[in-house]
Amino acid sequence: MKKIVAVCACPMGVAHTYMAADAIEEAAKKLNMKVSVETQGAGGIEDKLKTKEIQDADLILFATAVKVSQTERFEDYKEKLVEITLKEAINDSERIIQENT
Repeated sequence: MKKIVAVCACPMGVAHTYMAADAIEEAAKKLNMKVSVETQGAGGIEDKLKTKEIQDADLILFATAVKVSQTERFEDYKEKLVEITLKEAINDSERIIQENT
């Protein structure tokens, strides 16, 4: 089973962040893939991805409208990293995941 991790972030870390996270989770499950999603916003990091989750991921998605915090965790895995907008994540997660795994 393929594994996906994602970071969703917007300035406030409320509506669009969670909409994108939900869309990514739904698409991954539909495609029979394991998924873990971290959210970031004004309140900080929630559901922080574990190092092992990042290492084992077949795909890392950044669905963001702001700079991701603590990007150094992803430095060694840039070849698996795809950056998209929150709008793309909300509207087109399934296609994006399929094209990048």
